[in-house]
Amino acid sequence: MERIYEQLRRYIDGQRQPMLALWEKLVNTESGSRQIDGVNQVCGILRREMEAAGIQTRTIPMENAGDMLIGEWNMESGKAPLLLIGHMDTVFKEGAAKENPFRIDGNGMAHGPGVLDMKPGLIMALYIVKALAAAGWRERPIKLIFAGDEENLHMFSNTKELFAKEAEGALAAFNFETGYMDNRFVVGRSGGGPVSILVHGVASHSGIAPEKGRSAVLEAAHKIVEIEAQNDIPRGRLINCGMVSGGLGENTIPDACAIRIGVRFQTMAVGQEIFGILQKATNHSTVPDTTAELDLSRVMQCMDTTSGVMALFEHLKQTAADTGFGEIGCFRSGSLSDSGITVSCGVPTVCGMGPRGEGNHTPDEYADVESFYQRCVLAACAAATLRDDFMKE
Repeated sequence: MERIYEQLRRYIDGQRQPMLALWEKLVNTESGSRQIDGVNQVCGILRREMEAAGIQTRTIPMENAGDMLIGEWNMESGKAPLLLIGHMDTVFKEGAAKENPFRIDGNGMAHGPGVLDMKPGLIMALYIVKALAAAGWRERPIKLIFAGDEENLHMFSNTKELFAKEAEGALAAFNFETGYMDNRFVVGRSGGGPVSILVHGVASHSGIAPEKGRSAVLEAAHKIVEIEAQNDIPRGRLINCGMVSGGLGENTIPDACAIRIGVRFQTMAVGQEIFGILQKATNHSTVPDTTAELDLSRVMQCMDTTSGVMALFEHLKQTAADTGFGEIGCFRSGSLSDSGITVSCGVPTVCGMGPRGEGNHTPDEYADVESFYQRCVLAACAAATLRDDFMKE
């Protein structure tokens, strides 16, 4: 193992300048989730880089979002692949890269929109494959899955379903989301996201024919009280009816009312409880002749801390010790990511594999440049030594 570790380290150390140049190029290519052309430009840059490295590529077009990029290497080996996953979009608005272009300060920290979350992670995934190929390693397939609209929770596309289909049957996955400054890796994430209930009533003049009306706003109020009463914060069951809109004015009984709800859950079991609560409230009416529709399409799956996830982390931890990276830890994060998709598909996943840094989603976002290379070496070494029976280690 020491030999492969040294080969991988030597290759990545020798590629520091090309990796840095690509990092700058990606950060300065704006790709906010709704800047679809920009996301597709990033996709095109990465696709050309993959193909030049001998990785077979394909894109999956999306109507209302950036494309999904798939890279496949060494698929002829016949074994279950290791997934390297990430997203190509950022949260930033148009013009962010001009106002805050890529740069490295005197303390070795890189700055710019998406400089941490998560353009460097995409480059790390690419160079892991390149390093393995340069070392002559061909023990198993590597599959790269890069989404184009993770930051808005895939709300305008069917990316979640396609991502799950691409991930099926994989051995394990590394997600190159933001790394943490204390060298802890993510082994669990909350699930959740925006949910809506649209209530339908019957409009009528409130003074002339109030008896003919069926108030959608009143029905929404009943549903909100019913739903909010079932919050269980200590168990991680959060249902927040955060915005309500409906009605035309004081003299009209409203025929429509929308409830916008934010949900969070720490396990899929609790998530199913929330879905049941919302479905029951949607199906039951207190105000006669009102109906409602529930939209759960934008909810992100929970990344459960399964035994497989912990076995994969233990492999990463042992690799960190064997390669001299140092001691690492793990924790559960309250934020969402596509790791929920892979874990829900039965694919053990460790998240937060990207460079260390802070300030995600703000103009002050920064990444530790040295950790960009160090963590790339760590992930490559962990990939090279991952066995089919790692869950028995």
